[in-house]
Amino acid sequence: MITLPIKKKWYDMIESGEKCEEYRALSPHYKSVFQKWIGIPIKVRFRNGYRADSPTLERTVVPRVGRGRPEWGAEPGKGYFVLAIVGK
Repeated sequence: MITLPIKKKWYDMIESGEKCEEYRALSPHYKSVFQKWIGIPIKVRFRNGYRADSPTLERTVVPRVGRGRPEWGAEPGKGYFVLAIVGK
């Protein structure tokens, strides 16, 4: 399972169901993680911070490449791996 650290604000919004997408840069690292899963549902563990004992939640996401919503942390006009959250 892929574990992604995120800030508390985004963690809380995902946990409540308010935020339906998470974004990751189109960097070589994230290309190696997500490129093979484009369009395929996968389980992701979101961790609120970097510590091993930080709160976590698991969601099913479908990765795609695209632009994100600024109100959910994306920079306008920038491309990302968009992780569309489709389930718990």
